[in-house]
Amino acid sequence: MENIRADICVIGAGSGGLSVAAGAAQLGRKTVLVEKGEMGGDCLNAGCVPSKALLAAAARAQTIREAGAFGIDAEPKIDAARVHAHLGEIIAEIAPNDSQTRFEGLGVKVIRAPARFLDARNVEAGDFRIHARRFVIATGSRPAIPLVPGLADVPYFTNETIFAKDFIPPRLAIIGGGASGLELAQAHARLGAKVTVIELARILAHEDEEAASVVRRKLAREGVRILEETCPTAIKPVANGISIRLVSPNDTEVIEASHILVAAGRAPNIEELGLDAAGIEADAHGIKVDRRLKTTNAYVYAIGDVTPAPRFTHVANYHAGLVIRNALFRMPVRADYAAIPRVTYTDPELAQVGLTEKEARARHARVMTARAEFAQNDRAAIERAREGFAKLVLDRGGRILGATIVGAHAGELIGPWTLALSTRAKLSAMAAMTAAYPTLGETSKRAAGNHFAPLVFGPRAKALASLLSLFG
Repeated sequence: MENIRADICVIGAGSGGLSVAAGAAQLGRKTVLVEKGEMGGDCLNAGCVPSKALLAAAARAQTIREAGAFGIDAEPKIDAARVHAHLGEIIAEIAPNDSQTRFEGLGVKVIRAPARFLDARNVEAGDFRIHARRFVIATGSRPAIPLVPGLADVPYFTNETIFAKDFIPPRLAIIGGGASGLELAQAHARLGAKVTVIELARILAHEDEEAASVVRRKLAREGVRILEETCPTAIKPVANGISIRLVSPNDTEVIEASHILVAAGRAPNIEELGLDAAGIEADAHGIKVDRRLKTTNAYVYAIGDVTPAPRFTHVANYHAGLVIRNALFRMPVRADYAAIPRVTYTDPELAQVGLTEKEARARHARVMTARAEFAQNDRAAIERAREGFAKLVLDRGGRILGATIVGAHAGELIGPWTLALSTRAKLSAMAAMTAAYPTLGETSKRAAGNHFAPLVFGPRAKALASLLSLFG
């Protein structure tokens, strides 16, 4: 057993862990990075990258189908093997950024083995025993598997396996109507699958309900069957595939699918870490951390999906920056999620930052909204992407509490509102912004302007204009 002493030891080579390791090494700190699986973690290998690559392929197919409205007639021919090759090419293109070679080039000691705490200050990984001044746990999460009778008796996909296939399932049942479930539902439907989404509550339950309805309608038009308030109660293999018994408040039915995809949330990867030996508290939601991301062991931080924080790659990277400042620079910075955006990458996209209207009304005595429709935007008309809206949520003084955008490129359009929330910019600054014409970004400016329209064009303003006209 080889003993290693380090300034910082990072467990997990996903997005957050890699960011911490790279930052620490470039600051001259002796850094050890431990990873038992693939470099790049879930995001690169089984999450954001392959899922968005699949969505991009499916979007091209749909563009071809809808080209008739532009005077171009065509029909896509789907080659599943080449679609699969496309995913592999994108992963391979990005992989060098996360590779062991790159990080060893930065001076990081990379150990490819499972890690386990021996006590509060020591970790064992393969043939190494690591003593570090600070540890960072960044082991991420895995698919949560619901306890549906019979599910364990049939083969099923999760995000960890769905991208390895080189075929399109003819009849795909998806358990889970969150962002991941809906993204993969639309992608597979556009590539030729018949898709059914089974959701225990309502789809996109944490999003603005009106915005979620826009997504729901679009998926339904594209042939995705969405069953909400529906519970799978029995699953079994049958001659033609898989039988799923479904129960809803008003009905019971049995459907058949060729394949099942489980997209019912995430569970933190904590079981093999020996947290008890290190005095680190955790529960089903993840490792308990304070606002500085310290665990109950003062020498150990935890970041990303392994904590109860919002489970997004950009949150893990945000955590990484906080840990660098806390652990290496002794700066008492704290996590603040008020201006963290989230995006569902369906078509149309749904993006949110800050509070939804429902959340704001639960917290504030008086809430106002301002909005603009994509149907009123010239660029949206040009692109035939008229579905959707931008909704601003404001307190009684006009302060921005949140923004919801559903429509084409909503994930890009949410950026200025994220900046506005994080800098506490005034709504008037957004309304005064000059947006290029014709762009979808004018929708955000129009939403802000609509809040001030009653003041600018109301009776008092008209009376003042009339008075001033008397003076020439």
